[in-house]
Amino acid sequence: MDQYFRVLKKSRGKILGLKNVVGVGVGYKYQGDESTGKTAFIVYVEEKLAPADMSRRHMVPPQIDGLETDVVEIGRVRMLGIRTVRARPCQPGVSVAHYKSTAGTLGAVVRDKTTNQLMILSNNHVLANGSSVQEVRARTGDPILQPGPYDGGKPDDRIGTLYRYVPLVKNAAKSDCPVAMAVSAAATWLLNVVKNDYEVRIYKRFKTENTVDCALAKLDSIEAVESSIMDIGDIGGISEAKPGDKVQKSGRTTALTRGVVKSIGTTLQVEMMEGEKIWFSDQVVTDMPSQPGDSGALVLKENRDVVGLLFAGSERLTVFNRISNVIDRLAIKFS
Repeated sequence: MDQYFRVLKKSRGKILGLKNVVGVGVGYKYQGDESTGKTAFIVYVEEKLAPADMSRRHMVPPQIDGLETDVVEIGRVRMLGIRTVRARPCQPGVSVAHYKSTAGTLGAVVRDKTTNQLMILSNNHVLANGSSVQEVRARTGDPILQPGPYDGGKPDDRIGTLYRYVPLVKNAAKSDCPVAMAVSAAATWLLNVVKNDYEVRIYKRFKTENTVDCALAKLDSIEAVESSIMDIGDIGGISEAKPGDKVQKSGRTTALTRGVVKSIGTTLQVEMMEGEKIWFSDQVVTDMPSQPGDSGALVLKENRDVVGLLFAGSERLTVFNRISNVIDRLAIKFS
């Protein structure tokens, strides 16, 4: 590789002066996802462009001093951590949360269909602290912070207030029926006659299935945000995901990741806070990587059409709500 480094030392300025080039180094050339084992200049560009869209003098040559080049699209390179700091204006893709919660992702800037006011979109468990039909953990007007409390957000970091959310429905909850409570108390008394320190509880089952985990926050100032999604850009239209579709997201924790839709119309059990397991139906599953803190990120196709709202995942797969369900339940529009 010594020869490559000698040539690089004298050619680096010229290479970096090419339009769209953001870096250069020495490595092995790739053919698809496989390394060829051949040494090459690795020329990093923000975006690969078609030859027709570039002037000849700004094209990366196939060779420099007889040594091969390999052009690699790297996107915009940023200091890690930018998504977890206070930013004004801030973009979808950064940290945000209810003041009593931890941290999730600001998914999108949308409009209320009735008032036409600008709102920010994320999950219920991000903006409404996981409020359910059985347990209200947040109220309209509660402060929303950017960054979220987990990332150091304080009262002065308020970006807006909770405006509307769809309550989650737990599949079972402790019954508050007087008869059930009386039966529970009597059974507990009888059990403790023979075995102390036990309690009998009667739970009510709910047949309603969850289809969304979503909420809106009203902005304190429209100047506090910009609608362009970090590392993705402006959204296109609204679409439905299909198996095999390539999708992407911009999230607080793992930034820009991409994957392929594995299934649609999916029903699955999701573990929420404090070990609670809740059933969701009509969900989309993808192999796109995500981690805690990415919840609330918008999911888009390669053409930037919106298809969903990320809310859950495992070590291998990510789950998102169909965006049409989110739009209907929150009465919003993208514009």
